[in-house]
Amino acid sequence: MKDMIEIRWHGRGGQGAKTASLLLADAAFNTGKYIQGFPEYGPERMGAPLTAYNRISNNPIRIHSNIYEPDYVVVVDDTLLETVDVTAGLKQDGAIVINTTKSKEQIQKALPHYTGDIYTIDAKKVSMETLGKYFPNTPMLAAIVKVAGIMEEKEFLADMQGSFQHKFAKKPEVIEGNMKALELALQEIKKVS
Repeated sequence: MKDMIEIRWHGRGGQGAKTASLLLADAAFNTGKYIQGFPEYGPERMGAPLTAYNRISNNPIRIHSNIYEPDYVVVVDDTLLETVDVTAGLKQDGAIVINTTKSKEQIQKALPHYTGDIYTIDAKKVSMETLGKYFPNTPMLAAIVKVAGIMEEKEFLADMQGSFQHKFAKKPEVIEGNMKALELALQEIKKVS
């Protein structure tokens, strides 16, 4: 892992981008990293575009601002490719991770000025297969952990098991599905360019 990784999340209210960024921060913290995980709020409501951020470092983080030049961008809803400049400031040696079934050509058309790495995953398929409902945040969390190399997969899965046991203490029946979603997402994420 580089000394500090900066990640910007783009999603819509209710899709779990904020929750995923906070879960990522917790997982990285539990491995001894310094972390920041925070959303950018306006008058968000269900379905409205929102942004969340992560900073993960091996050293104390002294920056306290939004992230303007991220190493990685996570797009939880591919309709945002048409309405939000998701690659603004994205470093060319970084990558964008998109929840989409669009072809490489369709994605490149939506991101005409971006020439860096693009990874895709069908988070809807993964979540429907493992959870029976559309919750894109769990697969997207696993996807960015793998693409950014934030931690070893086994370490990540072990940490998330503990996180889910705490988070879903009153609904333990959802833990297994969420774990399967993470595991499948780690296999399904693919580089398209």
